[in-house]
Amino acid sequence: MPPEWAPQEWLWIGFPHDESEWPGILEPAQEQIAGFANAVADTGQEVRLLVRDAVNETRARALVSGGVTLERRVYGDIWLRDTGPLVVADADGNRIARRFGFNGWGGKYPIDGDDTVGAEIARDAGLDPEIADWILEGGAIDGDGTGQAVTTEQCLLNPNRNPDLSRDDIEILLARDLGFDRVLWLGEGLSNDHTDGHVDNLARFVAPNRLAIPAAHDGRDPNTAIYADAKARAEAFGLDVVDIPSPGPITRDGVIEPASYANFAITTHLVVVPTFGSPCDEEAVAAIAALFPGRAAIGLPADAVLAGGGGFHCASQHMPAP
Repeated sequence: MPPEWAPQEWLWIGFPHDESEWPGILEPAQEQIAGFANAVADTGQEVRLLVRDAVNETRARALVSGGVTLERRVYGDIWLRDTGPLVVADADGNRIARRFGFNGWGGKYPIDGDDTVGAEIARDAGLDPEIADWILEGGAIDGDGTGQAVTTEQCLLNPNRNPDLSRDDIEILLARDLGFDRVLWLGEGLSNDHTDGHVDNLARFVAPNRLAIPAAHDGRDPNTAIYADAKARAEAFGLDVVDIPSPGPITRDGVIEPASYANFAITTHLVVVPTFGSPCDEEAVAAIAALFPGRAAIGLPADAVLAGGGGFHCASQHMPAP
């Protein structure tokens, strides 16, 4: 699987539509996702924004620029990083779309369309998806393009995904289906992460053998021990670890949310960093910009998107260029 910073042909993004998934915050979540789509489209990269129905399409068209293409699809939640296809290259450079089993993030959030939308958009892109015989969400793994991957034990070894698969079994399947022959296993993901610890909130490859991990803002940071454990494991694995800021405690209705600047989306010309109204927002965007000198980096508000359970990376899936 090519790294996310490799050239992309287009970016799929999911547009929020379900009030029950976004109680009281549907409109601001739509506005924030539209801002994300517009920012990427403004760079000249094709953006395909998925909308659910005619009402949803009308709302989206009022918010996005003419550079954003709308595609009406049947999907539940917007997290296309998990429900969309993972596209790999064969030995001749041909693109192959992989789809995996999907059970609503361990059976917690099953919604109509989420188990089928990935294969549908892959077919319409001209790729015949190959369906793997085990459960995997795209946000649970990250790769550096050399065959090296990072994931978390909390998610991939969770019995609510593949109870009959061992760590060794999963490593064999990651090699078979995505070409990952070296796997760094981190421990826990962020506190209160709905996905059972997806790695795209915790650790992201930013170059071959270079991994970005948040560092605790202060002693009140709810993920201090998680960040420290991840960094220790990555360094022991032989990776070059670079710190990026943590937003510190971000709460909604008194509950800690899994806010992370690591949920940035890498596009062909732009890196889009979620911001949360934290004092660390500006510092985080600058730190991530320094990791991608060939791209611009911007911060966009994502607090409403976060309230629905994810960030800009979660809400998007890219098509690698041929």
